[in-house]
Amino acid sequence: MPRKTQPLAEVFGFPIDNMSDAANRYRTNKLCPFNNKIPNCTKDKANDPLGVCSIFEADSTAITCPIRFRENWIIADDAANFFFPQRTNWTSLTEVKLKDKHGKSAGNIDLVLVAYDTHGKISDFGALEVQGVYISGNVRNPFEYYMENPSDRADMSWRGKKNYPGPDYLSSSRKRLAPQLIFKSGILSSWEKRTAVALDQGFFNTLPNLKEVNKSEAGIAWLVYDLVRNSESNRFVLERKRVVYTEFAESLEKITRSDAGKMDDFVSTLQEKLDEKLNNGTEPSNQTIDELL
Repeated sequence: MPRKTQPLAEVFGFPIDNMSDAANRYRTNKLCPFNNKIPNCTKDKANDPLGVCSIFEADSTAITCPIRFRENWIIADDAANFFFPQRTNWTSLTEVKLKDKHGKSAGNIDLVLVAYDTHGKISDFGALEVQGVYISGNVRNPFEYYMENPSDRADMSWRGKKNYPGPDYLSSSRKRLAPQLIFKSGILSSWEKRTAVALDQGFFNTLPNLKEVNKSEAGIAWLVYDLVRNSESNRFVLERKRVVYTEFAESLEKITRSDAGKMDDFVSTLQEKLDEKLNNGTEPSNQTIDELL
């Protein structure tokens, strides 16, 4: 039903057809069940949050809110398993500022896991970046329509509406993931510290094929999750599907490199633009490099 007719998989932590007392309380009070920094959802606007945790994509889901990955903090457990030996004392610190050697901000690290000894002194650390998926189209319109009357609109249809929302994996990788790896993880790598990246299965499947290495040789661990619906509770549950270990430099090079198309196609585009300019009677402005300098 909701999967086939509209885009909203979870709103304030619950499927939109879940009418339990708990679901109604979370929707009414705009709460977040996934360990946000405060009890309420703060996505997009603190006073008018966009409480969409995930959306449907065909027969699967796409996690659009990074806080959604914090369910039961399994991402921290999985990252710690990559960073530290077993039986290490560790804890996590959220939103840690990172600066380059010039003192300029390289951004905040979503989660830093720190290992410490019996005296509380840090002995090791690693960075965990959480990557939700950008949305193309407009998801606020169906969200607000549903929130006006959840009980009557749980089986609403949104097909054919203008700007029907869906996951934008390309923008998610190029505008979000790649810069994170270049700036923040690049600094960590220069310190010989590791990075873990938590993302959902649909997002990971759109990335280039990454060469896998042994865990001991890896600079990055890709923690790949999916949302699995529990029919008894009528909730989605975050489950780890796989962990992929790769080298840092090789992964960065593959993700940031575009596969080159045919140069002839590009020349044809240039020719079309030049022909259009000449046919419009516009004289080309000719300048040599010497003139520009």
